[in-house]
Amino acid sequence: MTNILISGAGVAGLALAHWSRRYGFTPTIVERAPALRSGGQAIDVRGTAREVVSRMGLMDAVRAHHTGTHGIAYVDATGRRRATMSGDAMGDSGGVIAEIEILRGDLVRLLQEAAGDIEYIYGDMITGLSEGADGVKATFRHAPARTFDLVVGADGVRSGVRALAFGDESRFVRDLGYYMSYFPAQTRLDLAGWELMHNLPAGNGFGGRACLLYPIRDSGEVRALLAFAAAPMPGEVRDVAAQKRLLARVFAGEGWELPGLLEQLRDTDDLYLSRVGEVRVDHWSSGRSVLLGDAAYGGSLGMGTSMALVGAYVLAGELATAGGDHRTALTRYEAEMREYVRINQKRPPGGARGFLPRTRRGIWLRDQVVRAMQHLPGGSAMAGNIQKSANAITLKGYEQI
Repeated sequence: MTNILISGAGVAGLALAHWSRRYGFTPTIVERAPALRSGGQAIDVRGTAREVVSRMGLMDAVRAHHTGTHGIAYVDATGRRRATMSGDAMGDSGGVIAEIEILRGDLVRLLQEAAGDIEYIYGDMITGLSEGADGVKATFRHAPARTFDLVVGADGVRSGVRALAFGDESRFVRDLGYYMSYFPAQTRLDLAGWELMHNLPAGNGFGGRACLLYPIRDSGEVRALLAFAAAPMPGEVRDVAAQKRLLARVFAGEGWELPGLLEQLRDTDDLYLSRVGEVRVDHWSSGRSVLLGDAAYGGSLGMGTSMALVGAYVLAGELATAGGDHRTALTRYEAEMREYVRINQKRPPGGARGFLPRTRRGIWLRDQVVRAMQHLPGGSAMAGNIQKSANAITLKGYEQI
């Protein structure tokens, strides 16, 4: 086996391209966007994923792009802090705040550089997969059909490869009841390394709502996260203009920093909005097709990037160890990853209701829980014992092959 088609130029796909090329395979990445997507939120690199980054030789570069965040503060409409959680509040090297937080765009750029000189097919997508004795024929919306030895779906929660090779997403994606969006903005607030979270009760015809500001070092730049609970609205999120109108409706008339953020939202095209879902797939491979990252195990809270990095390392390593025997390699990939994924897909107590309380009393109660769990015995367990979970896999030394 030599040629690998990877759908998706995100963290999982680019990390797999690096490792597979390092082991002598020939990866090709197809990406439906016209270029590498540079925007996105701040993401965490936790636990064993840090070791993967180190083995890639990227740790110094990743640390150099650390956003500088060291805690989260829950604020009311006046900006008063109602609860805080510092990075070391829960112990275990960072607790619920990751030791390393980096903008998704920065990490993707570093991974692309690490992948080296590989083939990219931008502005295209896989439209069909037909498996034969010697490979799988992939058809594309624009490019001519080609045959590959393996196809990898690293194309997110709404994976196109999964739909083609495994079936309709309704079998695998559990809707979590809310939308999340991100865009770059500026603020005059002195965040001093603190993320600021402002919750709003149900209003304007929507459920619980939230605005979270991620500081980008001391630059005055932030990533703004806007989230809200609602029934699925596919017709209202069809393009960026529609998404902007929707967000303006959701947060109309609200205070804190929201009026200024909505003004900045009107002037940017760097907006990402998606329906949040949790992915559960019984088997991650079907013949010569295999799922990686969010396409296989998306929907975790704070561990998606780390699982993608670890999964790419394990998948490429097992392919190399098996000498390209995809059946053996894919079985071993899943055996190595299953327990790690199971542990890290556990959602913290409260789930979406804790993130987006519907009432003012619910917001107040959530703040009390945040304040209390830093001081109570077992507080780390209340926070999901994130660091223990993040280290719940021991890496093999594949790169020594």
